[in-house]
Amino acid sequence: MTINNAEIKLVRALREKKFRDEYGQFVVEGEKMVQEALKSGFEVLKIWRKDEIGEEAMRRISSLSTPSPVLALVKKPESGELSIDRGLYLALDSVRDPGNLGTIIRIADWFGISAIFASSDSVEPWNPKVIQASMGSIFRVRFAYADIPGLCRRFRDAGMNVYGTFLNGNDIYSQALDKNGLIVMGNESNGISGTVEEEVNARLFIPSYGNSGAESLNVAVATAVTLAEFRRR
Repeated sequence: MTINNAEIKLVRALREKKFRDEYGQFVVEGEKMVQEALKSGFEVLKIWRKDEIGEEAMRRISSLSTPSPVLALVKKPESGELSIDRGLYLALDSVRDPGNLGTIIRIADWFGISAIFASSDSVEPWNPKVIQASMGSIFRVRFAYADIPGLCRRFRDAGMNVYGTFLNGNDIYSQALDKNGLIVMGNESNGISGTVEEEVNARLFIPSYGNSGAESLNVAVATAVTLAEFRRR
């Protein structure tokens, strides 16, 4: 498949959120990622391969330092409210770093978390860095923006716990953990916000080993440790 100047301009524009929102499309790069997109229920609009369009054209449309051999244009899924059933869910309170979000989506996929809710000020899941860091999990884990305090109340009203990680919480390794509920992870610098903290009814803490001088864990690492402990029970 060839590529024309208008298509090159579109793909480059999609590096910015405002154009992803305007056109309802995002870009996926790499053999594995494009294959994941094709296997998913997402609509793949176009695929360009470096051996068809040439090295220079691929370099112009790729956002990677080393252009990948294949790049695809994918339609964003329709946004909407996700239903809540019994099970374990993640909520992200102002997670801003694309690498963190992509890694969290990959972790959620690994531990069988079917849906992630995020506050409106969290990073957008169709950001190229999020997509790359997710390693294809973006196509398997449902994602929706939500009013996190209100979401917490919905879980509690349904008889499920709302868990949150805090430096002054209860040791996660000795705390009772349920297979159903919502786990809230907070902002990289400030943790869980005060308005969300008020809705958490089960406070957790991941203890350090020995006399560690580290102040805290990266939010993606903390998510992995937390989900591993929930699934271990």
